[in-house]
Amino acid sequence: MKKFLGIVAMTLVGAASYAQTGPKIEFKAENNTIDYGTVVKGVDTGVRTFEFTNTGDEPLVITNVRSSCGCTVPSKPEAPIMPGKSDKIEVKYNMNPGTISKTITVESNAKNIENGTVALYIKGKVVES
Repeated sequence: MKKFLGIVAMTLVGAASYAQTGPKIEFKAENNTIDYGTVVKGVDTGVRTFEFTNTGDEPLVITNVRSSCGCTVPSKPEAPIMPGKSDKIEVKYNMNPGTISKTITVESNAKNIENGTVALYIKGKVVES
């Protein structure tokens, strides 16, 4: 019985430590969404920032950031983000009047999301001044 309990304990410890290994990305925006609200063209710059933290135990590398259209230009960090450190992905929308509903896809080596890929969203409405 002691041998069996020892094996179970070792398996649980091994599984728990395996689950904690690797880089992990956690975004601060609720539902990974930034809501511009209603903004005025020519007054608002269209720039917003998605902040995130590497909550894992290895460096996080953002390999690619792309938008669902050319009207939204994202920028990514070039250097790896060390464990416990934070960084940002800046997004610039071109402020064409109308509804904003865009997706930004972030590719990384994060282990806490499927294939290291996460979708970010911007929404809102741009009106003329």
